[in-house]
Amino acid sequence: MSNNLEGILSQLNPKQQEAVTFGNGPLLILAGPGSGKTRTLIYRTAYLILIKEIPTSNILLLTFTNKAAGEMKQRLAKILPNSSPTPFAGTFHSFCAQVLRIYGKHLDLPNNYSIYDRHDQIDTIKSVLEELDISIKQFKPGSVLATISQAKNELIGPLEYPQYARGHWQETVARIYLKYQQFLKEYQALDFDDLMIEAIRLFKKAPEVLTKYQNQYQWVLIDEYQDTNKAQYLLTKLLTKKWRNLNAVGDASQAIYGWRGADYRNLMALKDDFSDLKVINLEQNYRSTQTILEAANNVIKQNTSHPILNLWTEQKSGDKISFYGADNEQQEAEFVTEMVKTYYFNQPTEMAILYRTNAQSRLLEESLLENGIPYALVGGVRFYERKEIKDCLAYLRLIANPKDKISYQRAEKLGKRKLEKFKEFVKKKKKERTTLKWLDQILKVTTYLDRFDEHDPQELSRIENVKELRSVASEFPKLDDFLENVALIQQEYDPKEKKLNQSQKRITLMTAHAAKGTEFDVVFMIGMEEGLFPHSRSLLEKSELEEERRLCYVAMTRARTKLYISFAQRRFFFGEASNNQSSRFLKDIPEELIDVLK
Repeated sequence: MSNNLEGILSQLNPKQQEAVTFGNGPLLILAGPGSGKTRTLIYRTAYLILIKEIPTSNILLLTFTNKAAGEMKQRLAKILPNSSPTPFAGTFHSFCAQVLRIYGKHLDLPNNYSIYDRHDQIDTIKSVLEELDISIKQFKPGSVLATISQAKNELIGPLEYPQYARGHWQETVARIYLKYQQFLKEYQALDFDDLMIEAIRLFKKAPEVLTKYQNQYQWVLIDEYQDTNKAQYLLTKLLTKKWRNLNAVGDASQAIYGWRGADYRNLMALKDDFSDLKVINLEQNYRSTQTILEAANNVIKQNTSHPILNLWTEQKSGDKISFYGADNEQQEAEFVTEMVKTYYFNQPTEMAILYRTNAQSRLLEESLLENGIPYALVGGVRFYERKEIKDCLAYLRLIANPKDKISYQRAEKLGKRKLEKFKEFVKKKKKERTTLKWLDQILKVTTYLDRFDEHDPQELSRIENVKELRSVASEFPKLDDFLENVALIQQEYDPKEKKLNQSQKRITLMTAHAAKGTEFDVVFMIGMEEGLFPHSRSLLEKSELEEERRLCYVAMTRARTKLYISFAQRRFFFGEASNNQSSRFLKDIPEELIDVLK
């Protein structure tokens, strides 16, 4: 691209141009899904370099994932002249890690410190629990770690935390938190949350270091600002205090990570901290039809706690949104598969099936396999290959065949004492039982589910997967039939995948959370029922219900040309049958936008 103004602006709409050419001072770009926010951010950067002649060393680009940072660098490299260096583009954590490697000595931190990932953190928490003689059953490491992480995101250190602790749980976590940080210091290690906290502490303790970075990074551009937490927000304020050239891009309606500590209210707080903040709305959508956008707009505008953008497009209205109410979950899976087949075998179409919980993939996987349709499971593992499923299957296989050495070894790794209890139970209960009764008794005798904390989203997903296995068990009362069915499905996995090459199309299966940042020609949103989407855990809190609504909005706006929404009036889910009402979100979509399928 030629480094002139006309070349920079030629492919942008008026609002994008306004954002790209904005002068000095704080700028907030509220960008709806499919509105070209990344392009605007990249072109804004190019404008600063090529037109305003800002040295690349004076520009800092921050985002939340290494993948997003890599894409920024690639897109910038295509726009800038070959000889031009690209500015720093990375995650908040990578930036802080770099700062601490250089200046951590001010905090008595060696430059070769270790960065602990989640597994390292869990192991450290376990060591702390053992040291303090605290029950690992009552204080599960994952849950303790989540509580400590939440405190760190709120900039509450181990010495301050006891002031906020209420009740036995938090008071105990306060003890664990203090010892955990002592262990990390002894190991010369930081966890990911510490990277942010220690960088902030460094800037406050050594103001000359902060001044250096303030002078260097005269322009700070941040993507996905709705996903920042308190620590990241404070870091932003510190870095931009001198020059005040903060360019933040975000959309409160796409804030779906509250459970990770993200706070969309940081978008609105910018107006308090920067009285001269310029706000530009990007509402023109380049992805979806007007029908899809109107439906999504009507869903999200029910939220009242944050700004709502009104998306529009120059594209045609397009097809109506297809609603399908199935009698049960099997009928729903059959319907989706039949619809997929009409696209898959007749025209080149990118398709995705979205669901609220990972456990919902099971029926769809089986249905697609039966019909010879390849699929890619994004952000997850195929149902029967998930660790918790393989653990339960090992116990069940040992009932059917006590000489199964592979299953025995797996069960033994889960705990020798648990295995002995299991063997005693099987010996006593020799009479024929249904698969479901066997499974329930295994879970009870081995206390298998006790290893998971339902308050931890990752571990809750594992609990839900085990409960979904109960649904399969109920379909095959005879244990031999059940195990044979599982084996046949597992056999279907690999051969299909080996025949595929990268150019061959496949259907994408993922949760609504994993779908953020993607787009497809055709999208199927399944399981749109009260208690499932919105999730039952969100029904009592307005803030959580609004986040579920935002998640629904994100899912709907993944579709380019066609959106299918389905629900089951009766669902055998988690091993229990229930009659369901369709999701409240569907009631917000105007009837004239809907085509009800029979």
